[in-house]
Formats: sequence, structure tokens, C-alpha cells
Amino acid sequence: MPSLMIDPAVAQSFAALLLAHVLADFTFQADWMVRRKQQPLVLLCHIAVVFALTTLLLGGIWQVALVVSLAHLIIDAIKTWALPDHIRTGLRAFLIDQAAHILTLVCAAIWWPGAITQGIWADYAALALPPAILLTGFVLSVTAGGYVVGMLTARWANVVDDQEPGLPDAGKLIGQLERSMIFLLVVIGQPGGVGFLIAAKSVLRLDTAKQGRQASEYVIIGTMASFAWALGSTYAMIGLLEIVTKAP
Repeated sequence: MPSLMIDPAVAQSFAALLLAHVLADFTFQADWMVRRKQQPLVLLCHIAVVFALTTLLLGGIWQVALVVSLAHLIIDAIKTWALPDHIRTGLRAFLIDQAAHILTLVCAAIWWPGAITQGIWADYAALALPPAILLTGFVLSVTAGGYVVGMLTARWANVVDDQEPGLPDAGKLIGQLERSMIFLLVVIGQPGGVGFLIAAKSVLRLDTAKQGRQASEYVIIGTMASFAWALGSTYAMIGLLEIVTKAP
């Protein structure tokens, strides 16, 4: 079977666009913006952040940033105003929304390959892209993964709510730490360490299993989803990094 060939110049543009996207959606989009996105000014504020970050990371190639920002606006507007709340806030809508955004980034990268090498970062692109891709992978794994796991397990949240309350936001922090460790282990070439991480968490969660089948199943689902997302997103970024570094 012939291997999949991807133009490194296209991958370079995509890498810069993807970093701008994940920063705009998962780092610089505050909780109040998410809650009030149905207000046009709030949505436009988010799009302004998308445009600014995309222009910056492309080194001033604002034409591509403008097209990407308009596409982002259309996708977010459809999700915000065309879908009812119970669907708009679910995991399926989130994944479709992100897939649509990524598709627009792929189209933009194909339209203007190597854009980052044509702007003000032209002399530094070769050095800047690898850490930029790793930063993208970290944000996707740790921050975006938290949203995915939270939406996946939301339907069973009442199971743990009925148990003895723990530390505020402790579950969220534990998830971020475990995905950070998975990301680090994979990046340094020690994915086998993930198995020890699973074993350690299983031992620490023995008390939860004693609380009943529902609570233990809730923890297992959340843990497996968290690990799977972290591994998938990290390996995806490593694959993108390998393609980008093939550029002449």
C-alpha cells in the first residue's frame, strides 16, 4: 500500500493555523464568553481574537486569517443560534463543531501552503514550528480533553454528587495532571509509562470502587476517555511534527 503523502508546506500552514485555533478556542476564550456567546458582541469579540492570533502566527498574512475568521464566525453562529441549548452544549455538537473548524483550516492551508514562511516569521519558521506543534498538542490534550471528558460523563454526574464531597475542582485538576503526564511520556518516547500511570490511578481509586458499581463505572469511563483522548491527540501532533520537519 502506498504511504499517504502530504505536502510539508501545507502541513506548515496547517500547524500555524491549528495553534491559533486551539489558543483562541481553549486558552483565550474565557468562560464568560462561552456562556454569553449568544450575544452578538461577545461572539464578535471571540472572532476578533481568532483573527488576531491567526494573523500573528502566520506572520502578518492577514488575507488567510480573514478567511479563516469568517469561516469560524459562520460555524459558531450556526452552532450558537441554530441549535437548541441541550444539543449545542453536548459532546456530539462539540466534536462536529471542531471537525468543521479543522476542515476550514485544512482548506486554508491547501489554498496558501507555506504561508508562515512568507510572513515576518520566514527566517524563524523552521525553529518555531516544532515547539508550536508541541504546544498545540499540549493544549489539545490537557485543556480540550477536559471539555471532552466533562461532556461525555455529564449524564452521570449525579452519581458522584451523591457521594461524600471532595476538594473543589479536584477531579478537573487530576484529569489535567494525568493528561499532562501522558503527553510528556509520549513526547519523550516512554509511552510504556502510561501503563504504570493507569495502575497507580487504579490503586488510588480503590475507595471509589467500594462506594458502589455506579461510582466505579463513572470513574472508569472518565479515566479511559481521558487517557484515550490524551494519547490520540499527542500522537496526532507527533505525526504532524514529523511531516513538518520533512520540509526542505
